[in-house]
Amino acid sequence: MNFLTTFAETAEAQEDIFTALGIDWRLLILQIVAFLILVWLLGKFVYPLLMKSVDERQKNIEEAAKAAKKAQESAAESEAETAELLAQARKEAADIVATAKLEAGDMVSTSEAKAKSTAEKIVADAHAQIEKDIDKARRELHDQTLELIAFATEKVIRKKLDSKADEALIADVLKEAK
Repeated sequence: MNFLTTFAETAEAQEDIFTALGIDWRLLILQIVAFLILVWLLGKFVYPLLMKSVDERQKNIEEAAKAAKKAQESAAESEAETAELLAQARKEAADIVATAKLEAGDMVSTSEAKAKSTAEKIVADAHAQIEKDIDKARRELHDQTLELIAFATEKVIRKKLDSKADEALIADVLKEAK
């Protein structure tokens, strides 16, 4: 019985401690039960929804981080591709310029050759024309010389010879003159 008396005394002493502190032990037990019910209700209905929302946010944040990393990698790849395309475009432009210079040089050479050929043709045509003109002038001079010789011979002989006799006489004079 000692235990019961000690428990009763302890209960009375506890009652005294709670009352000394201004706490009603029956109200405290009721509040503890209410708190436990509240924790159970929150654990059953509120915390799962809250944790689901937190998990979704965490998932969204991780996806956004992955997407940002992927976008950054894509941007780096795009930058590398752009640099490569730019280098290729510069090389093609240099090739085009070199080709254009070669073609321009070829065109200049071809034009110079054509101009030289045309000039040589013009000179050759001019020489041929001059030769024709010289031959024509020689024939005319020859014909005029024959006429003058015939005229001079007629004056010297004082009589007119027929054309056959004139030509024979002129031919003989020319042979002697050579």
